[in-house]
Amino acid sequence: MHGGSTNAFGTQQSSFFSEPSFADISQESANKIAELQVKLNRKLGPEYISQRPGPGGGPKLTYAEGWKIINLANEVFGFNGWSSNVVNITTDFIDFSEESRRYNVGVTAIVRVTLRDGVFHEDVGYGLLENSKSKGQALDKCKKEAVTDAVKRTLRNFGNLLGNCLYDKSYTQEVTKIKVPPVCRVHMCKSTAI
Repeated sequence: MHGGSTNAFGTQQSSFFSEPSFADISQESANKIAELQVKLNRKLGPEYISQRPGPGGGPKLTYAEGWKIINLANEVFGFNGWSSNVVNITTDFIDFSEESRRYNVGVTAIVRVTLRDGVFHEDVGYGLLENSKSKGQALDKCKKEAVTDAVKRTLRNFGNLLGNCLYDKSYTQEVTKIKVPPVCRVHMCKSTAI
């Protein structure tokens, strides 16, 4: 360990900011980190926020769609500035009803999102499908849903802009009152040259 001090037991302690990776960064790197932090501290605009009915007809749930958050991550970090990988995926249950001849399936996924500099976060996501005719289709949908949910939950750990602001109920109550046209997906046509 570098830059540490010795405690009462004679063992060396390390200070977070005295580690070489933090103490020896260039001013240019420090400025880039500060600029990135300013971006991540911004809150999502209303065009990124959706609502759907809550479970059992309860209050509306406020969320951001997976593709919107992934697009934002690409804008903030660069398309090659971050990656995600599935750490674990578990089928929690597959129930088959003899009466209805349908499947109920639940899947949990843990995803890690790693930035180019090695910084990472992990979080869990869940996928659930009830009353499916096909076991295979139910598993497929649940796995995709669990991974997408985990990617979104993991990205939110990086800041408000990537969804953390959606956990601020006073913010979501105000921002959902603003009416704006929805964000459109970018479509590449055959005549588009790269």
